[in-house]
Amino acid sequence: MNNSSFPAAVLWDMDGTLIDSEPYWLASESAFAAAHDSNWGHDDGLGVIGMSLYESSKLLKERVGSHLEPQQIIDQITDGVLSQLEHSIPWRPGARELLKLLRENNVKTALVTGSMHRMAQKVAEQIGFEGFDVIVGGDDVVKGKPHPESYLKAASMLGVDPTHCVAFEDSLTGITAAEAAGTKAVGIAHIVEIPMSEGRILWPTLEGVSMNDLRALFE
Repeated sequence: MNNSSFPAAVLWDMDGTLIDSEPYWLASESAFAAAHDSNWGHDDGLGVIGMSLYESSKLLKERVGSHLEPQQIIDQITDGVLSQLEHSIPWRPGARELLKLLRENNVKTALVTGSMHRMAQKVAEQIGFEGFDVIVGGDDVVKGKPHPESYLKAASMLGVDPTHCVAFEDSLTGITAAEAAGTKAVGIAHIVEIPMSEGRILWPTLEGVSMNDLRALFE
């Protein structure tokens, strides 16, 4: 492939990268805890950002002493987030614009998230155009981020080499998964810091990002 052919695909994290949904998750988790006469505060929410829902639900179950199984907790928390998204989807700065630019340039795209597939599908349907060729949700893989399975699966479904892909992430857990998959992983820190390490790519925002910016990652 020549440089003008890159990227072969762009793989997007959802929560905190495409949409500013972390406050919705915190609200839903807090409501679940309150229903169990317990509490789940801001710092608790920060502690599970980027973590798989299966892992965070186990922590929440232990914290509040719920009799529910982790999948039941996931379903309840997801329903709470979805109810908030029905009122408003807070897109991250530059995200929809860049996604539209990619589609206009016939670049393949995937939504790769630890959230449930049904939630990712609902968000994708609200973009206003066909934003993604494939969706890989947390319930579509065996091992969640920071394991690279979800990114490797997305690249496979798109029929592209992961090393020819750009991936956007907002958390250390997520960017670790994208890096392990071999993608050109770009961190756009939002609520939690992404520490710099050798070879890591960090951008302050997606606003104003061009196709040339993406191609430059492969130079």
